Amino acid sequence: MEQTALRPKPMPGREPGSGAEPDPARRRQAWRRGRRRFTTVLLGLFAATVLLLAGAGLGTVGATVVGMSKLAELRRQAGASAPGPAAGVPTGSGSAPAHASAGQSPAPPAATLGVEAVDDEKPGALVVGVHVPGPGYAAGLVRGDVLLTFGTTRVDSAADLAHAVARARPGKEVTVTVRHESGGYQQLTAVPGVVT
Repeated sequence: MEQTALRPKPMPGREPGSGAEPDPARRRQAWRRGRRRFTTVLLGLFAATVLLLAGAGLGTVGATVVGMSKLAELRRQAGASAPGPAAGVPTGSGSAPAHASAGQSPAPPAATLGVEAVDDEKPGALVVGVHVPGPGYAAGLVRGDVLLTFGTTRVDSAADLAHAVARARPGKEVTVTVRHESGGYQQLTAVPGVVT
């Protein structure tokens, strides 16, 4: 019986037993490819840095934050409620602020679903972000879902979703119909909350 020795396979482009170096043209091409890759990565990092410093989140460009405008609404109400420079300062012998003595009650809290949505190509609102923790996360919504209904309201756009959520009562269960990224449909139960 004959003994065979294991021999390594020759490198592509080299002949077995020859000690020749690889072709210089191949070396130049590899160097150019590496330089192009480096330049591409460098430009990508530069663009990402500019977007980050400009304050634009990559996943939220053009997104509608559903139910997160309560702070802006409260600021607007606070600015419009008192015409004088002494807004909210006690007047006369009473210790109540001027706007509270006028008999105004605070606005009821608006509901929030805790998702970021944009318009989908088809009718519906495409979920591009889910706040963790939040009502949308607790209901099972994930990024890529398309909301089709919110309660009894049909959702054709992100604005429709924002209006439907704003009309919802915080703490009351709402059934939402969702089309998943895989194409399947599902009904989920969400409990809208409030932003404090």
